Amino acid sequence: MRYDEYQHLLFERHPDGILLITINRPDVLNATNNRLHWELSRVWRDIDDDPETNVVIITGKGRAFSAGGDLDMIEQMKSNHANISQAMREAGDIVYNMIDCSKPIISAINGVAVGAGLAVAFMADISIAAESMRITDGHVRLGVAAGDHAVIIWPLLCGMAKAKYYLMTADFIDGKEAERIGLVSLCVPNDQLMDKAFAVARTLARGPQQAARFTKRALNNWLKMFGPAFDASLAMEMLGFFSADVAEGLAAVKEKRAPNFPHLKTPGR
Repeated sequence: MRYDEYQHLLFERHPDGILLITINRPDVLNATNNRLHWELSRVWRDIDDDPETNVVIITGKGRAFSAGGDLDMIEQMKSNHANISQAMREAGDIVYNMIDCSKPIISAINGVAVGAGLAVAFMADISIAAESMRITDGHVRLGVAAGDHAVIIWPLLCGMAKAKYYLMTADFIDGKEAERIGLVSLCVPNDQLMDKAFAVARTLARGPQQAARFTKRALNNWLKMFGPAFDASLAMEMLGFFSADVAEGLAAVKEKRAPNFPHLKTPGR
């Protein structure tokens, strides 16, 4: 696929083989609809095959990186096997295609990042957060298990104790706290974010390409070891889209109120 065929991603070439990708749905905080979700799963293969690109920077247009799945997409997934299966495949492709892309990927996290957007932000090889960055995995707020990317990488980044706390509570984290606990590589003032991202990109682009790519490949074997855990988490997340919990979670988001999730009933009690 040619880059000009993408609908919600903008591409700009910069010197030294740096490719800037901008997620471009600013009117909805760059939330992922069906098309954008598919594009984020596919683009890394095209980048890997692009001889003109050495390093990628990905960011969001406007004041958000990406606010996760939009409500229409989630509504279409409720109890719909075909849509759930499609989303599951694409969510896995986002993670595995970013791991397998030989080119270094830098995320410049300029604002809120949730769900699939957060997966892209954190699966990048180097993540640079603005101080005003605000992230949450967010899945349990909707009534589904943490999937997308969290199980494969959060315990490696911040340790199991922090991963369990933030994934099970869905508390928000800003840029400074994310850097303190190891979730991101760097945190910088908002007005320095893109300058820092390009400075890091130039360092990588002007260095030995094979050495950088082989280093990424070797390190990502740590992630591949946890592939089975990730696959299980993704399946458990998708199972939740058949539950009453996700219906209540979605309704609560739409109505801007606290959810009242149904309680699990244990047979015989």
